[in-house]
Amino acid sequence: MVSASPASHIYFSQRLCLHYIDWSLPDLQDAPIMVLVHGIHDHCRTWDHLAEHFVDRYRVIAPDLRGHGDSEWVKGSSYHYLDYIYDLHQLIVQAEMGPVVLVGHSMGGAIAALFAGIYPELVAKLVVIEGIGLWRAMQPPEPAASRVRDWIDGTRALSARLPRRYRDIDEAFHRMQQANPQLSDDQALHLTVHGSNQNEDGSYSWKYDNYTHNFTPAGFETEETIEIWRNVTASTLIMLAESGLEHRIGHDSTEFYFHDHNLRVLKGAGHWTYHDQPRQVYTLMDDFL
Repeated sequence: MVSASPASHIYFSQRLCLHYIDWSLPDLQDAPIMVLVHGIHDHCRTWDHLAEHFVDRYRVIAPDLRGHGDSEWVKGSSYHYLDYIYDLHQLIVQAEMGPVVLVGHSMGGAIAALFAGIYPELVAKLVVIEGIGLWRAMQPPEPAASRVRDWIDGTRALSARLPRRYRDIDEAFHRMQQANPQLSDDQALHLTVHGSNQNEDGSYSWKYDNYTHNFTPAGFETEETIEIWRNVTASTLIMLAESGLEHRIGHDSTEFYFHDHNLRVLKGAGHWTYHDQPRQVYTLMDDFL
């Protein structure tokens, strides 16, 4: 593993100022590119240890999704998979990065899988870690009007929700540990430091926008999602955690919608699989790549 420090950059998408980090080493500027897409309420620095593992072979790029990390929050709109896909396309095309090795976790895994089916020519290989699967299909059917009303009610409620404040970094650190007890102290502190901002009164708040809590009621139908997955041409590594969440890509036989897939279940891991069992994740990725 090579010691390196990431450089921060910005790019623009739908007039938003978005942030990403680049782990390039000076003598590896022409190396293949790996793009890491984090999950909801996470940030680009969640990938630091994984990036350090691959930086001697790849130019590693990790964006902050809109409304997350050091990227700008949206105004007058909501957060939708389509917007995240658009931003990812802007990042890859503006900097002429493709085709890339695309890696995504949780919501980022869902975005990466959809992107790979919409732009197969831009993805050389795909890695999905606990990616959100066909969860809408597993929910009880609800009339369209009711879904929209629920979304409006939820969005209005969020307008009154203030970002939670922690009196100091230690309190935020302990909240991070509660969210994932499998994190080591060093991991939890790293995620806390890079995932929070200090407020004017000295307290700390998480960087993500509260409005990301409320998904829009419209989206890809189950059949449309499957159609896009079937359009993925890249070899796909799907990783599931033994103690992960339900309805991930790879559950319910959904791995078979990817024509060239390799499914692995990691023992002793929860939803943040690459934090819980990093050695297993790195070994599987090394073999796959």
